[in-house]
Amino acid sequence: MSDRHRTLVLLRHAKSDYPDGVVDHDRPLAPRGVREGALAGEWIRANVGAVDAVLCSTATRTRQTLERTGITAPVQYVDRIYDATPGIVIEEINDVQSRFGEVVSTLLVIGHEPVMSALALSLADEPSSDTPAYQQISAKFPTSAVAVLRTATPWASLALRGAELVDFHVPR
Repeated sequence: MSDRHRTLVLLRHAKSDYPDGVVDHDRPLAPRGVREGALAGEWIRANVGAVDAVLCSTATRTRQTLERTGITAPVQYVDRIYDATPGIVIEEINDVQSRFGEVVSTLLVIGHEPVMSALALSLADEPSSDTPAYQQISAKFPTSAVAVLRTATPWASLALRGAELVDFHVPR
């Protein structure tokens, strides 16, 4: 299995609303986010293919983003992803095989800024740092944005600089 390629898809939640009296964790998607969440799902299916498993923050807007994508892979909602650092999310990724108990070739992680951009840039290997995708992520990782990384490293061993950044897309 160590010679198989794995695909990591990092999705920032879609545009959220800011209703009065609602704490950050419970903020829902804005109408624009509802539309863009669906566009993100369409792009992932068309350009990445089937997703085998999903790790999703417990925040309302990330859950609603997942729902809008139409991706129906097995999901685990992980509270640690809500207010995470790249290291915390890498720990969760390292635990994917034991979490899902099956072969996961394509993993989708739905989270928040600033961790999604920091994670994509931290995981990207040295040659990836010279790509347009890397430069775009360095400038901004907007809502609904999707970063795609590939690696031959097993999930349990994935570490900094352990993947190739192959694509970045902002669905609008």
